Amino acid sequence: MNEERRIQIGPYSLDSQVVLAPMAGVTDRPFRQLCRKMGAGMVVSEMLTSDSRLWKSRKSQWRMNHEGEREPYVVQIVGTDPEMMSEAARLNVQRGAQIIDINMGCPAKKVCKKAAGSALMKDEQLVKKILISVNSAVDVPVTLKIRTGWDSTHKNAVTIAKLAEDCGIQALAIHGRTRACRFIGAVEYETIASVKQEVSIPVFANGDIKNPKKAKEVLDQTGADGIMVGRGAQGRPWVFREICGFLNGEPHPAPSLKEMKNIVTSHLMDIHLFYGEYMGLRISRKHFGWYMQYLPSGKDISKRFNQLITTSEQLVSAQDFFERLIEGEVMAA
Repeated sequence: MNEERRIQIGPYSLDSQVVLAPMAGVTDRPFRQLCRKMGAGMVVSEMLTSDSRLWKSRKSQWRMNHEGEREPYVVQIVGTDPEMMSEAARLNVQRGAQIIDINMGCPAKKVCKKAAGSALMKDEQLVKKILISVNSAVDVPVTLKIRTGWDSTHKNAVTIAKLAEDCGIQALAIHGRTRACRFIGAVEYETIASVKQEVSIPVFANGDIKNPKKAKEVLDQTGADGIMVGRGAQGRPWVFREICGFLNGEPHPAPSLKEMKNIVTSHLMDIHLFYGEYMGLRISRKHFGWYMQYLPSGKDISKRFNQLITTSEQLVSAQDFFERLIEGEVMAA
């Protein structure tokens, strides 16, 4: 088994080839901190609009909070105006961002209808202007997240990747699908391989990587420097240490039920401490549901959990479920 390779992004040497993908509504500070503890070499914030006039909102303030996180602090920005993007980058660096990531991969309709996210890949000249503007505006590394193209007849990941390297981008993450595919269908690992052959900057392969064996296969197939895991970490944040161990020839077992209980309950507590009870209740339901999808009777306990209306009720419910699971009182459906 090949040992993990160190990935260098500017002055930062990642201690793992496996990083957490930015996901709106998922990769908040509590989840980023948890994934780092579980072995992720780098984590990326939820995408932040480049329009700084909107940053006073509660949602933006949460997204910009990196207190207590391990370096490097990576902030992802999204937008279409080169000057606005560069100003957003500058302001975030002033607030402590150590790497700026540019989103040109989001397939969401509300983003693409503003010609942002993956829609930018349709306009290579605008891509160039944004990359040059942002990179020249800050003295920290700038990275880029893309897809393979807009649709099956407009695949230009290789062109965008070479353009990015020429513009000074220091690392590239590629989700191996077009925007039209969203998250459905086979991942184009061969396209990621083609990109890696054309650029010398670090390349992270992304798309349907949910276990150690798949991660190794993708690294071998694409020649990528690292792996970016998104949905595969939802409900399984320990996937990072499992992949890292496998790549190092030291397989790491899945967590015991006792450890899982500690991970889940600590995560729920961190969510409530970060958001407060009102939003904490709602966000905890989402994450708890992801954890439960892999456990016996998980669907039933999730339904009951979603009806709870206080922090203490949620924490007690989660702890009680795992204790009964450990004692063998919860049986598979």
